[in-house]
Amino acid sequence: MRKLFLLISLFLLYAVEADAWRVFDKVAVKSVMKRVADWQIANPNKGAEHDDLDWTHAALYMGMVDWAELTEKEDADDSYFQWLLRIGKRNHFQVGKWMYHADFIAVGQPFIDLYSKYGNKKMIAPVMARANWVVENPAEVALELDYGKLETLDRWSWCDALFMAPPVYAKLYALTKDKRYLDFLNKEYKATYDHLYDKEEQLFYRDRRYFGKREANGKKVFWGRGNGWVLGGLAEILQALPREEFSRAFYQELFVELATRVAGLQSPDGYWHASLLDPSSYPSPETSATGFIVYALAYGVNEGLLDKKAFMPVIKKGWKALVDAVEPDGKLGYVQPIGADPRKVTRDMTEVYGVGAFLLSGCQIYKMSEK
Repeated sequence: MRKLFLLISLFLLYAVEADAWRVFDKVAVKSVMKRVADWQIANPNKGAEHDDLDWTHAALYMGMVDWAELTEKEDADDSYFQWLLRIGKRNHFQVGKWMYHADFIAVGQPFIDLYSKYGNKKMIAPVMARANWVVENPAEVALELDYGKLETLDRWSWCDALFMAPPVYAKLYALTKDKRYLDFLNKEYKATYDHLYDKEEQLFYRDRRYFGKREANGKKVFWGRGNGWVLGGLAEILQALPREEFSRAFYQELFVELATRVAGLQSPDGYWHASLLDPSSYPSPETSATGFIVYALAYGVNEGLLDKKAFMPVIKKGWKALVDAVEPDGKLGYVQPIGADPRKVTRDMTEVYGVGAFLLSGCQIYKMSEK
């Protein structure tokens, strides 16, 4: 009887371990990414807030760039790069209209990446011109977001902005070694950090409107996707800044601190919910927050910035949760709609930025599977 019990225990242990490693099967990871990418391309979002150059699509393109690099390398398939190029060309690689607003320069990130690959100056000229103008004419407003005063959006006064704009300046600095980009990045990022980062909770408020608010359980309000935006942006900055750059240390230390805190807030179902400190009030899965967080954590482990033993169980559970939210046709569900705070989410909800986060995380998971 004892032998039988031991055999059953070993079998169950093997089954659990085998299932955990199937999460990182190269073929499976690549297959689900292709389904998600192809579904999104076949089902473009043409809503009012989904212009080609909008921030929502900027996040999608960033995931598509990583996916395009993977498919070109593995399969000699450049069709995803061609898709990105068609979008850039029909918009003349322009950025959005608002001179200062972070959301309107976000699309410059994938365009810079395309320039790095193809070397066509037309791909980088508009975003460089915009960045140059902002650096030379910095916004002169207080860092206090007020939707009644649109000029307060001229600076990075909400945490999402830390994904949208800072990587642009990091990438331009890496390309040109022009210190103006780096100085501007450091000054404005640290100002936002001082304004929105709760050092006690080690989390970012979405914006100043949430400083005194509380969730139903009495906890402070920290938005899941908002902190996902910050972590994803930090991953992009760290990939751009040279390792020997002195100011990189600030971003790396913040990345590790925030990643460690957020990893400890993963729910048992593998997701990070809309509210980080009151997940029971928002019990539905939320894949945009989860996607950006898994991306950042997987990047951190792949780069040796985060401890593999401590973070791998979190990453495995998070990636499995993301895959579980994909329909057979490739539609990614449980994506919280455009907003600024925790909201209810249902499985039928999807958004292009959620797909971008999924592809970013999937490409880092694929790197893990190679190792």
